[in-house]
Amino acid sequence: MSRSRYGPFAGGPDPLAAPPDAGSAIDELGRRMLAGESLRDALRNARRTGLGDRRGLADLARRAAERRRQLSTSGRLDGLLSDLRELLDQALDAERQALFPDPSDDARFREAALDNLPQDLARAISQLAGYDWRADQARQAFEQIQERLRRDVVDQQFRSMSQSISSMSDPAQQQRMRRMIEDLNELLDRHRAGQASQADYQSFIEAHREFFPDAPATLDEFIDELARQSAAMQRMLESMTPEQRDELAGMMSQALADLGLQDSMAQLQQHLQSLRPEFAWTGQQSMSGERGMGLPEATRALADLADLESLESQLADAIDDGDLEAVDEQALERALGRSARDDLQAMQQAQQALVDEGYLTGETLRLSPKAIRRIGRAALRAVFASIDGAERGAHEVRRSGAAGEPTGAHRSWAFGDEAPIDVVRTVQNAARRRAAHGSGPVLHPDDFEVQQTETVTRAAVALLIDRSFSMAVNDTWGAAKTLALALHALTSSAYPLDALQVIAFANVAQVVSPIDIPDLDVSSVQGTNLQHALMLAGRFLDRHPGAQRIIMVVTDGEPTAHLLADGDWWFDWPPSQETVAETVAQVDRLTRRRVPITWFRLGQEPRLTRFLDAMARRNGGRVLAPSADRLGDYVISDYVRTRSPAGSGR
Repeated sequence: MSRSRYGPFAGGPDPLAAPPDAGSAIDELGRRMLAGESLRDALRNARRTGLGDRRGLADLARRAAERRRQLSTSGRLDGLLSDLRELLDQALDAERQALFPDPSDDARFREAALDNLPQDLARAISQLAGYDWRADQARQAFEQIQERLRRDVVDQQFRSMSQSISSMSDPAQQQRMRRMIEDLNELLDRHRAGQASQADYQSFIEAHREFFPDAPATLDEFIDELARQSAAMQRMLESMTPEQRDELAGMMSQALADLGLQDSMAQLQQHLQSLRPEFAWTGQQSMSGERGMGLPEATRALADLADLESLESQLADAIDDGDLEAVDEQALERALGRSARDDLQAMQQAQQALVDEGYLTGETLRLSPKAIRRIGRAALRAVFASIDGAERGAHEVRRSGAAGEPTGAHRSWAFGDEAPIDVVRTVQNAARRRAAHGSGPVLHPDDFEVQQTETVTRAAVALLIDRSFSMAVNDTWGAAKTLALALHALTSSAYPLDALQVIAFANVAQVVSPIDIPDLDVSSVQGTNLQHALMLAGRFLDRHPGAQRIIMVVTDGEPTAHLLADGDWWFDWPPSQETVAETVAQVDRLTRRRVPITWFRLGQEPRLTRFLDAMARRNGGRVLAPSADRLGDYVISDYVRTRSPAGSGR
């Protein structure tokens, strides 16, 4: 019998994890919006801080910045030069020690040649290439210089080669290397001409697997990695002092010439720069630290630094514009590990799930009616949770059915319908469908039909909300939006025969659709135009004759703006006599129509207190002064009390 071996899972998200929960995501967005944020701000802040137990983009950006700071101080770029100079000094010291006891002219001539070597490391190594070393230790040190230089020059371009190249002094190895680079240049030349296929790439990898044991899956990924290393090498040269740059460039050229790779590596560089011109091929990057880094290590460090700088920019853009696909997942995983990529993918899936499950719609991502209903129910639960049952009575939300009497007409059911389902016609539709197809579910959404009903409005409710900038300053705007959504949810469910209109007012007033309430923000224009808001409320009540009429006003400031005869608006602080007179005139019109107004005063401003008390006496309404965290409690409780038989005669 075969045996199975089990170990911890590695390499990706938990395969047994639950799929993204769009409902939880919209609940979290709803909480942010009910706290005063717009939908755009809520989405941006959710991306920034994360959803659920997943880290957000701000945390990923912070970790990328910290990794960049650590990497930039991990070592010096001149490590190869320092190492080669140290090896050269060892070779020269050993050679001089071997020459010193020899009294011959040849020994003196050799000493003179060593003493007159150029200070430039590349030229010194070049002149010593044909030198016949007397000391074995000196010869070995110089051979180490040549071997190190050849291996590092090749390894900085082909990172994975260091795993398989044992010695660049092996002629057979050098021949295989030349053949590989020739084949690579041929593949890239065909790719630039649009003729290379994935099969061609696979054939190349199989032919040279010893050099690429962990080759990327696609040719594009392979080119990305090669170009990334090559561009980093260019930036490293530019980041050195002119003297260091000349020395290293000279030694690299000499090493490639010794390997017979100078022309083919130059051709490879041209291919990569042409195929990936968007990479950072120029620019200086500073690195510091006590440890000198070898050429491959320094090149990898600079490539990683470029990745991290690009990642920080991508993550910042993704927070603002929501384009999570623009973040380079491979670079993110290279820099911060697989868990960071999993966090990004989880956020992508959650954002897509909000669209797929119908909570967000449109290219600009707006809340759908489905999302509004869910957020409204959450707002209503939050309001009821704060109500003191002993003091105000418990108000359980129950769906009471559809509005009006049946008209005898029928229509297909649509998501969110409040109309009663016609059971007989629904069953008949299901039976006909199954008979026609021979199988299928017992009931399908397309089978359902509902009865058309005549809409009869029992109460017309106008909720007037102050959206002047002071509402944000006083931290009451979130509570105002919460109560508006909660009242919408309550009237839609427990009082479906009532008509609700939400009117927001600042320098002017506007009717706000329920779908726009969560995204509504305070106005940046000065003014509290209560006169215009009351005017719109009166027009709304006119459209519902015979219904119980309810007006509720939530404000934290006295009226400071009104409409002029030409339709423009006027602002003045302190309030002008004309603004006050126009506002009082609207209150008097509603009073003559026996429409009482309930005023919900936020704050303790004396002028506002005096004005609202005067309006309540004039109109026969009343003033309530809740704190911001009890605003929803007061409004909902007042509405329920007003709609009860005992309060309906007010």
